[in-house]
Amino acid sequence: MFGDDEESEEEEQNTSGADKGEEGSSRQAQSGGSASNDTDKSGAPQKAGDQSGSKAKKAKSSQGADSAGKPKDLLQQKRDNERSDSLEESIKYWQGNDKVSTNLEDTKKTLTEVMGLGSSFDIVFREMSFGGRRVALLCISGFAKDTIIDEILKRLTYLTPDNISTDVFASFMSEYIPHVQVEKGELLSESINKVLSGMSVFFIEGESQVIIMDTRSYPSRSPDEPSIERVVRGARDGFTETLLSNVALVRRRIRDPGLKYEMHQIGRRTRTDVCVAYIDDIVDKTQVQAVTDKLKSVDIDGIPLADKQLEEAIVGGGWNPYPLVRYSERPDIVASHLLEGRVVVFVDTSPSVMVLPTTFFDLCQHAEENRQTPFMGSYLRWVRFIGIFASMFLLPLWMLLVLHPELKPAMLDFIGPQKTAKIPLIAQFLIVELGVDLLRMAAVHTPTPLGSAMGLIAAILVGDIAVQTGLFVNEVVLYMAVASIGMFATPSYELGLANRIVRLALLLAVAAFQIPGFMIGTTLLVVLLTTHRSYNSSYLWPFIPFNAKAMGEILLRQPVLNSKTRPSFNKTRDNTRMPPKQEKEHKS
Repeated sequence: MFGDDEESEEEEQNTSGADKGEEGSSRQAQSGGSASNDTDKSGAPQKAGDQSGSKAKKAKSSQGADSAGKPKDLLQQKRDNERSDSLEESIKYWQGNDKVSTNLEDTKKTLTEVMGLGSSFDIVFREMSFGGRRVALLCISGFAKDTIIDEILKRLTYLTPDNISTDVFASFMSEYIPHVQVEKGELLSESINKVLSGMSVFFIEGESQVIIMDTRSYPSRSPDEPSIERVVRGARDGFTETLLSNVALVRRRIRDPGLKYEMHQIGRRTRTDVCVAYIDDIVDKTQVQAVTDKLKSVDIDGIPLADKQLEEAIVGGGWNPYPLVRYSERPDIVASHLLEGRVVVFVDTSPSVMVLPTTFFDLCQHAEENRQTPFMGSYLRWVRFIGIFASMFLLPLWMLLVLHPELKPAMLDFIGPQKTAKIPLIAQFLIVELGVDLLRMAAVHTPTPLGSAMGLIAAILVGDIAVQTGLFVNEVVLYMAVASIGMFATPSYELGLANRIVRLALLLAVAAFQIPGFMIGTTLLVVLLTTHRSYNSSYLWPFIPFNAKAMGEILLRQPVLNSKTRPSFNKTRDNTRMPPKQEKEHKS
């Protein structure tokens, strides 16, 4: 009976993971290791031992039952007490330093606690033996490119102990790994960060260095044309969510050795890749330094929403509705801004690229204007300016003329509602504004086949019936539609949203204070835009401060050969687009 009690108690210990006997190999398999060595749950290697089942051994096991549970409790307590703010601190907490251990078992134990080896199914730690030396491959299964790893492993399988020199690491690094992008690493935290970004790491038994191989293959889509910045003529490629392909699209258009890509990582947990791009001999170095200093000062756990969160972190803006950077998904637009001396910020996992500094008039320009002749480009630009002006001031001006008919000239006598409605004018405008916003949001979430049906419902069932029942005035719906078209014609989506807020504020000011409200509201808008600065650059340039030549290039799209200098707004080091010699030849 005593022996049976001992056996049942021993079985309970095996079930809870405290025993270090024959269950060690299965527990090691669950933690991601090979079956060559048996490991308990705390990571300590154990030999299989003799399993004869003698009473003396059972008695010894029974007497040590309480002590067998203590390592597990201590390990769990150590896990609960960890308060690491970074990967480096976590590694030092578990192994005392950030160096790569020469013992693979110690490395695997650290990876189990720090990286979740065994609990995360996509973390691979493959132990092998090449040329008589134990090695281990660490990678993320979803990021690693199988064909590259297979070729590397195939080459290593031919190694024999005779092929390995005394310097094992140098032999693997320079001779036996057939891959181009290979580097060495000495810190375990650096190696883990590389793995989490998609690379693969080779650990070699007895070596305090690792071999890091770039075997990344991110899930990505094809570079399709951006839906917001479509053009009739021009390139059809656009940025994707993969940073490497985005910088390649720009490099393809600017084959200049002066084009620099500086890589940074933002976020203690996300470690998002952020790339700062500029042309070295054109850009203002003070501007580049200001951007990089801002990036280095960002201390946050992560930016999962990519570029927008990064913009708020390095640019700010507070509650000001107007954007301080320009977003673009077109490589040709970004290349043009780089040649003007701008700084461009790429953020991994985002198809949008930030261009800074920017101005109000930059946000009003579209790529289609430069794809047409200068005359037609100027015409399209003026039509766009008129649409943007209408989106901001058409409704407040119409309401002001309705409230004060004496302000209307004789040629505008037709302006004004021919009949009154049951709802006050300001309430009609607010309801229609809300309805347009709801339609816009519904269009984003509505499947494409149902989009046309939703438009018919909004136009016929809602708009027409609301007018026929006397709730709304025809002119309100008409002018609101014109203002909405002007908002959608704005090239920058963020600028269109900000202009809509200004329109609402002017409507409320006119409803409350009429003529003084409109005048004060317009003045405050100009003051707001004047004091608004994008990285210490005037937001209303070249209007404030006034630059006649630059203003002329804004109003009229100039021919390419007439634009001999870069915009002075960017404070470029090289201000000329064409060398003086070429200018003389062109004149002759």
